Amino acid sequence: MRQVPFAARVVALAVVTLVGVGACTPDRQADPGGRGGGLAQVGSVEQGTGAGGSSGPDQRTRPKPTPTKAKPKPRPTPKPARTAAPERTAPTRAAGCPQGEHQREVETYLARLGGFGRVTVDGRQSAADCAAIKKFQQRYDIRPAAGRAGPTTYDVSKRLATTDTRRCKAGSSGTTFCIDLTRQTTWAVRGGKVVWGPTVTRTGMPGYATPAGTYKINYRNLKEWSDPYEVWLPYWQHFTQGMGYHQTTTYLHDKSIGSHGCVNLLPADARRAWELGKVGSRVVLFGRRPGT
Repeated sequence: MRQVPFAARVVALAVVTLVGVGACTPDRQADPGGRGGGLAQVGSVEQGTGAGGSSGPDQRTRPKPTPTKAKPKPRPTPKPARTAAPERTAPTRAAGCPQGEHQREVETYLARLGGFGRVTVDGRQSAADCAAIKKFQQRYDIRPAAGRAGPTTYDVSKRLATTDTRRCKAGSSGTTFCIDLTRQTTWAVRGGKVVWGPTVTRTGMPGYATPAGTYKINYRNLKEWSDPYEVWLPYWQHFTQGMGYHQTTTYLHDKSIGSHGCVNLLPADARRAWELGKVGSRVVLFGRRPGT
């Protein structure tokens, strides 16, 4: 057998040892650092050099620069501060309250009606105008109640502001309910004084026009069932031919529809009419709903 010199064996052993170190793979573990590689850094040498993975923000293999003292900067000479004039909010830009195409008209009608807050009739939206318009919209269930003077707000405010309560021939005793079919408004009179309203209503649609005339409430039910239309009619007060006051079951301001002759009311108005009315109360209707 051929003999290998001792020096050659020492060199071979050193080569094997170096190759074995370079081929070593760390155990697969969970990725504690969240790097997505699936391998955990092991060994003090690997952490120090960054071998086997990317280095973290604290890179220890790069020499740290020797800090140098920065020369102090001269302090600037303070200048006298200027006092800025306070900003003025433009009246046409109320925060969160856009201006509608009927701003001046709505301001005019709300000022005439009163009770909704301070309104300036100038055709320009302001925070006060916005608050008043929102309050009006909430009272009459105009959606959305965003303070914008749009077509529905204009229509409702105009009808209410131009209603002449003196046109109703109310009786001298008891409560008389009045319905202006032309303006689609209603109110109640007692002892010569308006005790409710005017408020908005919606009467019979085309083909089911609510007739003008003088009637009396002859039947009341807190919740009446309508057989032909299969719907509950809250605060029902009947006065003629299957027609009467009741709470609306749809959006009152949808003019494309209407009742089958009844006088539709908003929930709060229906409750108030119920409190004021009784069997024998007079109901006076005049005018005609447009389009019927």
